[in-house]
Amino acid sequence: MTRTILDIHVLQTVPPSNINRDDTGTPKSAYYGGVRRARVSSQAWKRATREAFNALLPPEALGVRTKKVAEALAERITAKDGSLEPVAVELAVETLQAATNTKIEVPKRKGKNDDEPAASPTSSYLMFLSRQQLDALAELTIKAVGGTGDVDVLKSHFKKKENKTDARQAVNARHSVDIALFGRMVADSADLNVDAAAQVAHALSVHKSDIESDYYTAVDDLNTAGEPGAGMIGTIDFNSATLYRYAAVDVDELQRNLGLGLRDDEAPSAPVEKAVAAFLEAFLTSLPTGKVNTFGNHTLPSAVIVKLRGSRPVSFVSAFEEPVPQGPGGGYLRESCRRLAAYVPDLERQFGIETPQEHSWVFRVGEETEALAALGQQVTLKTLLRDVGQAVAERLSAGAAA
Repeated sequence: MTRTILDIHVLQTVPPSNINRDDTGTPKSAYYGGVRRARVSSQAWKRATREAFNALLPPEALGVRTKKVAEALAERITAKDGSLEPVAVELAVETLQAATNTKIEVPKRKGKNDDEPAASPTSSYLMFLSRQQLDALAELTIKAVGGTGDVDVLKSHFKKKENKTDARQAVNARHSVDIALFGRMVADSADLNVDAAAQVAHALSVHKSDIESDYYTAVDDLNTAGEPGAGMIGTIDFNSATLYRYAAVDVDELQRNLGLGLRDDEAPSAPVEKAVAAFLEAFLTSLPTGKVNTFGNHTLPSAVIVKLRGSRPVSFVSAFEEPVPQGPGGGYLRESCRRLAAYVPDLERQFGIETPQEHSWVFRVGEETEALAALGQQVTLKTLLRDVGQAVAERLSAGAAA
């Protein structure tokens, strides 16, 4: 069966930084090829990618992942019918429980301070709903209570199987781009789960990476000359690395998750094209923000290889199983590009998975990346986003015609 898989390979150099740390404050790492590598978890980069969506997509195309889902729905209910504000949270709880089978309860107080305001009901785990799904649930709730604001009326409404089914359908349609890409788990209703269309690997340094420590002091501004010494001292761990980053998007799964275009003037593949372009740009340009104010480690990728495949995802991380040595003049980028330039054609030839030139793109910066020039069409970021979107649309149209 022919598939439509988008593979994204990135080489990015990050200076001294601590963009993703463990519970001890140390930069995350992993052993690969027998040596310790710098590592940035897939979760950290997926979060950064989702944050970047806010500047690339309209709010209605995105979702909300929160335990405070009752508050989120109550806001939608109140916005549509202000008279329901006093009972909006209670109504939201009943609707969400009917729609997802998830308990929405007021968390137990940790202290005994009676002056604390009452906490709002929350779910026991993060719930991921699109804004359109929240709007659909709000409209369903308002219609069910008929302007009475009576919670008992809503409870009776959801005792009917068909009404409960309507609520469940409301949270299982019109998925947002981020839900369609990264998936959703609803622990109490497996049928509401959404399989992720995007896979993001842990970023690994292509070379051995050591962790260093910075000893720092802070001066008390009001100390006098007779009060020597620092007002504060501490240490912070950091590392630096040339990272290999990889992500894959199952475009067919993405189309299933998003559904067809909802507008009559829109091609069926349009929602997928927009989602692919947004993911590609967000993944390439985002950066986890751990300790960013301390290190100012704002870098962009030096090299990007994008391939549109018809079989399965393929990572090139094995090119770096043997750690890349430092170049004669220092640095790891040049040798990393040479490794890929030698590894990729050989791998694809041996497995018979060569990608046509029109479905291979290379976006690179600097003469250190020159070795990659033969791996695909040379493009800028703007051209890459346009060409990949067009290629995806063509593949989906061809599949639909077949």
